[in-house]
Amino acid sequence: MKVAIGSDHAGFDMKTYLVTELTNRGFDIDDCGTYGPDSVDYPDYAGKVCQLVVSKKVELGIVICSTGIGISIAANKINGIRAALCHTEFSARMARQHNNANVLALGGTVVGKNLALAIAEVFLAEPFSKGERHIRRINKIMSLE
Repeated sequence: MKVAIGSDHAGFDMKTYLVTELTNRGFDIDDCGTYGPDSVDYPDYAGKVCQLVVSKKVELGIVICSTGIGISIAANKINGIRAALCHTEFSARMARQHNNANVLALGGTVVGKNLALAIAEVFLAEPFSKGERHIRRINKIMSLE
């Protein structure tokens, strides 16, 4: 599976960790930056990841900032993106099953690296349940764009 990942400076350490760990687990990772700890603006990296998702150059995306809040808001401004800020494996599972989320948002200072990896693995592995009620609700969400 091809996955895009990007972060601002506050998510840089977690992004670097996830790139290494997910690559070691066989994922094809497109690292969209940032590439160092210098201060940058998270909307720039949300945009890079999400453009790859909506253009179908990757299957799913992961975005990281300090809390995950700002970068998830930025990601959700892009038509076709359903970004979910997840703090647990359960929330990642439900984001994929019920909402067919295509971008995972994480907080680099809120969630530990091992938990972030577990959340990412669930998010990347979990299929959309495709139930009629879920499709109806997603269509309503997408009609708000």
